[in-house]
Amino acid sequence: MEIKHSFTVLLVEDSMSLGALYTEYLRSEGAKVTHVNHGEDALTELTIWQPDLLVLDIKLPDMSGMDILQKVQTQYPDTTVIMITAHGTIDLAVESMKSGAFDFIIKPFDAKRLSITVRNALKQRQLVNLVANYENSLPKANYMGFIGESLAMQTVYKTIDCVANSKASAFIIGESGTGKEVCAQAIHHAGNRRDKPFIALNCASIPKDLIESEIFGHTKGAFTGAIANRDGAATRAHGGTLFLDEVCEMELELQSKFLRFIQTGIFQRVGGTKEEKVDVRFVSATNRIPWDEVKAGRFREDLFYRLHVIPIELPALRGRGKDVLLLAQKFLKEYNAEEGKQFKSFSIEAKKVLQTYNWPGNVRQLQNIIRQIVVLNSSDIVDESMLPALFKPDSGSGQPQIKPIISIASANQTSAINSGESLAIDEQLSSKNLQSADLGKDKAEAIIPLWLSEKQTIEAAIEQCNGNVPKAAAMLDISASTIYRKRQGWDELQGVVSES
Repeated sequence: MEIKHSFTVLLVEDSMSLGALYTEYLRSEGAKVTHVNHGEDALTELTIWQPDLLVLDIKLPDMSGMDILQKVQTQYPDTTVIMITAHGTIDLAVESMKSGAFDFIIKPFDAKRLSITVRNALKQRQLVNLVANYENSLPKANYMGFIGESLAMQTVYKTIDCVANSKASAFIIGESGTGKEVCAQAIHHAGNRRDKPFIALNCASIPKDLIESEIFGHTKGAFTGAIANRDGAATRAHGGTLFLDEVCEMELELQSKFLRFIQTGIFQRVGGTKEEKVDVRFVSATNRIPWDEVKAGRFREDLFYRLHVIPIELPALRGRGKDVLLLAQKFLKEYNAEEGKQFKSFSIEAKKVLQTYNWPGNVRQLQNIIRQIVVLNSSDIVDESMLPALFKPDSGSGQPQIKPIISIASANQTSAINSGESLAIDEQLSSKNLQSADLGKDKAEAIIPLWLSEKQTIEAAIEQCNGNVPKAAAMLDISASTIYRKRQGWDELQGVVSES
């Protein structure tokens, strides 16, 4: 059978005459051959490129071919190894095959013997590749921390596989709770930087006067409280990945400094004069529409183009079909173990409710709900009655609605927190506006502005969490950045109401 396709071979043979002979044998089979005489030369070549076949002499001037075989199996498992030797024994052949060699040939051998072995090795590689390609084409229910076999998630998995080894910046877009940090970690762990640090920063949860120090670090005395030099995320991420969550929350002034860092890899610590250079792969994420932020002047266009090289859009849970049930079952098993409960599955009615709900808070919301069910109930099946007061049909839409976990003292105050982002209603309604509606005097007096009700709910959650904003955000199933944005807007709304 004639080999129709070319392949690469690294031949490691200390004899120049035999090396030249074997090279001709291999070239007649369609191989591109590189010949080296020493083991160290072979290891050097392997760090630069990986051949399809490694034809390796066991006895070399500087080391044993068996040592090279072990390193190849550990570091370059995709390379097929054929061992050759003039001092063959059955024990040596068995040892080399156990160590991962495809075949063992005793010198002297002719072109036909080598040809048979090479062709068999190539056939095996072809079969292995066919199996791998077939497995990769099948839906994956579990991938790098993700759970889901929907078509939308398969697209995400394939994108991550394609970009993992690249140094190009990736930009993850998705609603709050869709798993943007899980995606960033998947990109890191699927790539060639997996053994290096993965450093994550949430640009919305760090005060604006500290975020520059968090990214670049600072020197002793740079500001009040800087009692020692401190490495920033850029230094700690050297060789690995720097993940910037909610990157659109970054101040414009800092964006210009960050742009230079992305372009050059060079930065200065706060209070320092010395420039430092690092090798970092950038992954960013936002729950906003980044181009809208650019058009609004809140995000630099040049920084957008630097970060938005490889866009990855994470689908909302409501668009992932049966993934809801896969995730629910996974969380049920996980919290069962934590809480010592005996839940095994969900009733048909409960599954129907879970799958038809809109899930504005996405995976994070589902996770919180399953935990609540497990903590508050004891059974082997989750039925519809165990779905907390969160799943009461709304007379208008027919969709279940989630009540806020935190209750407000006044029974007349209506919360705008609906487990995901706040309802998109005009927040600038004032008491004066409401009273002018045809509601009747008693009802009008009982209603307060929606933005104020929402403010009271959020502040009550923060107080219950002892001032911990991220924890309060998790309790309310919204992002911490939403709370920070709303805090900023409340002062403006207070002013509007006062002026009116």
